Amino acid sequence: MNWKNVFLIGAVTLLPASMMAQANILNAKKPSDIGKRTASQKEVDNDKPLDYAYVDDRDILWSKTLWETIDLDERVNFPLYYPTDTMDIGKDRRSLYHVLIKNIKSGKLDVYTDSYFTDKRNFNDLSATLQTVDTLDYGYEQVNAGEQVSEEFITRRNITAAEIEEYRIKGIWYFDKRMGELKYRLLGIAPVAPDVNFIDQENPDMVELFWVWYPDAREILHEAKVFNQQNSAQPISFDMLLNARRFNAVIYKEDNVHGDRSVKDYIADNALFQLLEAKRIKETIRDREQDMWAY
Repeated sequence: MNWKNVFLIGAVTLLPASMMAQANILNAKKPSDIGKRTASQKEVDNDKPLDYAYVDDRDILWSKTLWETIDLDERVNFPLYYPTDTMDIGKDRRSLYHVLIKNIKSGKLDVYTDSYFTDKRNFNDLSATLQTVDTLDYGYEQVNAGEQVSEEFITRRNITAAEIEEYRIKGIWYFDKRMGELKYRLLGIAPVAPDVNFIDQENPDMVELFWVWYPDAREILHEAKVFNQQNSAQPISFDMLLNARRFNAVIYKEDNVHGDRSVKDYIADNALFQLLEAKRIKETIRDREQDMWAY
């Protein structure tokens, strides 16, 4: 093989992945044109999330609501976590938490306090959950002296994408008798992080920062792209990744007669048995689909 061709292939391969993934890079006349698409390109692409099909209540033969945990320490779940630092990376690469919190700030996305979506909140209501403010000793001296506290003596700690430990999702498995198959519909998602008031302590408690009604966030999550490690020229959206269940999750709660109690409430202090119980619940759902075809 010609050494010139070898060098060319190697140079292309070593290009930054973030650059290769950006739209319109081959047609850009200047760097500011990278990532911008013309109106005609958008029209041809028809780039929008696939609409959910209408499901009549009478067509649902059986259903089960589940709550699951997505551990961001697992390699398969890394696309939901990274990048945590946005200083040295393109604007088209953001973590899921960054996308959610940005649109919550702008008012484009509603948030709720729990997974039953009964209590709606706005970004200002989340301040106690996302930020802690403390005053240093020198600041208290100013207060005791009747002076206004200087800004340099006030410390603020914010929850960022780097502090997100896991995501919790709520979804429903149902058997559509019209289609004759078992299907899944994602209903809600919540980022989980250490309690901001005890974040620097050892083993702080994990708290759900907020819940988002997933169908309301689909348009936003479709616009945000996830890095595709197999082919950087074809990034996928967060909406596609979540709806296709391209992640690993563990069941921690199901709807039940005991007030939707979680697994740890009746299997305490035994992580192995909790995992086995989660697996049992999953197998029960799979067996249900097989039982539908048993005569």
